[in-house]
Amino acid sequence: MSDNNGGIPHPSGKATPIDTDYTVGQDNVIVSVGPFGLDIHNRVFAVSGLAIVIFVFATLIFREQVEPLFVHMRSWLTSSLDWFFLLSGNIFVIVCLGLAISPLGRVRIGGTDATPDYSYMGWLAMLFAAGMGIGLVFFGVSEPMSHFSTSLAGPVFENGVRTDWAPLAGAIGDVEAARSLGMAATIYHWALHPWAIYALLALGLAIFSFNKGLPLTMRSIFYPLFGERVWGWTGHIIDILAIIATVFGLATSLGYGASQAATGLNFLFGVPLTDTTQIVLIVVITAFALISVVAGLNGGVKLLSEINMGLAALLLLFIVIAGPTAAILLGFFDNIGAYLTNLPALSNPFARPDVNFSQGWTSFYWAWWISWSPFVGMFIARVSRGRTVREFIVCVLLVPSAVCVFWMTAFGGTAISQFVNEGYEAVKNADLPLKLFEMLEIMPLSSITSIVGIVLVVVFFITSADSGSLVIDTIAAGGKVDAPTPQRIFWCTFEGLVAIALLLGGGLAAAQAMAVTTGFPFTIVLLIATASLIIGLLDEPRSVPKKAVLRPGK
Repeated sequence: MSDNNGGIPHPSGKATPIDTDYTVGQDNVIVSVGPFGLDIHNRVFAVSGLAIVIFVFATLIFREQVEPLFVHMRSWLTSSLDWFFLLSGNIFVIVCLGLAISPLGRVRIGGTDATPDYSYMGWLAMLFAAGMGIGLVFFGVSEPMSHFSTSLAGPVFENGVRTDWAPLAGAIGDVEAARSLGMAATIYHWALHPWAIYALLALGLAIFSFNKGLPLTMRSIFYPLFGERVWGWTGHIIDILAIIATVFGLATSLGYGASQAATGLNFLFGVPLTDTTQIVLIVVITAFALISVVAGLNGGVKLLSEINMGLAALLLLFIVIAGPTAAILLGFFDNIGAYLTNLPALSNPFARPDVNFSQGWTSFYWAWWISWSPFVGMFIARVSRGRTVREFIVCVLLVPSAVCVFWMTAFGGTAISQFVNEGYEAVKNADLPLKLFEMLEIMPLSSITSIVGIVLVVVFFITSADSGSLVIDTIAAGGKVDAPTPQRIFWCTFEGLVAIALLLGGGLAAAQAMAVTTGFPFTIVLLIATASLIIGLLDEPRSVPKKAVLRPGK
């Protein structure tokens, strides 16, 4: 293991570093132009950057031609490979739970004597804001209401094929059954499965960097399988795929954020709901993200994450108090029960009758989470040194899942209650980006809470763009975590440009198509990485329980 580890601290206590002659940054090109400097991996940066540049220009030049192409790509991938996405998601959950309860759960990230770099509050705030931010605000009302409405109406058939969205739809006219199915379907998309995807990749990056002493980049996870070949084109391809998947996964989220923020501004202030409005939003928010980039991890991402979590907590508390409080509190446990009851049917990858749900929702979600996984996984890895594998999985898998369930119960449950108990049709019939604002419209302080909702979207947008540029730059710099700031500025700017290109090339449909397209090959990468992670954990020393330290004779 080289002493030049790209700014990553050496293991503390016992660990099993990998002996390699590779030096972090040995393939990098270092350029200084006045006050600006670059320190980039020549092949990874060049190929991934060029591919994204070509995509942006081609999309902007051939706008009319690319939109139907994007739609066809998503349709083919989700319809032909839905079983693959669903089966992969199940594997990730099973492996996570198995690691948590096995002796491997006592392995400590960073070595047996490593201590956490961040408090629980700061750690959870950062991983949660990076992992789910914009999606929770966008889908918190819209998805439960969508599944509830479809379940209430019963199965829908086209040419003899069932195409409804809700799983096991059959609650025709049964409000409580439809509510239960709708919430179970929503929770399935926001609980264990996406966080298992994040947790496995984050754990792999953390173990191979902080314990094995390898660069903090995707290729390092594959060392047990490919050996020194990970420093050649085998590793280059892995890192290039990670960068491209991350850029398009982020662009999809930024598209959702811009769409909802523009819708909120139109609803509250009459701002025209046009592509121009969304482009201006992307440009302005990207500018704020650049300011956060310059401020650094602690001054930018950490601070904004904590502010955003505070705002999210206040909005959630308001919904609980001003909404159907008892129904929300009791519904939290009822919804978990409904989720667990329906989980076997929801996660079944084969012979699904509810094709629009399994393909139109679940397949897209899994591809989207997987395309986000290099970004969220590396970000979580960077801030998780000092945690045991068991502690890591419990916190990364179960705690955010519980918060997501409660969030969906509060927002979705309130919207469903407004429709069922008050006959409020607008919250049911509104377009997806508008449902949140329609729900808030008939609650107290609606103008204030709607503005808070827009601010949440904007700040989540900023933290995602900032964190994403940090992660992409680390990969494109060959694993260096202390690369020059101008590189992060470059990637942050490009995330905004890709989001604009996708918006002009077909809006959310184009963004979703690219997330699925890049998510598919990266699913294969992640499955292989899971096997390599297990191999890497097997030779790591376990932390000794405190009881054994205090009473060694026992």
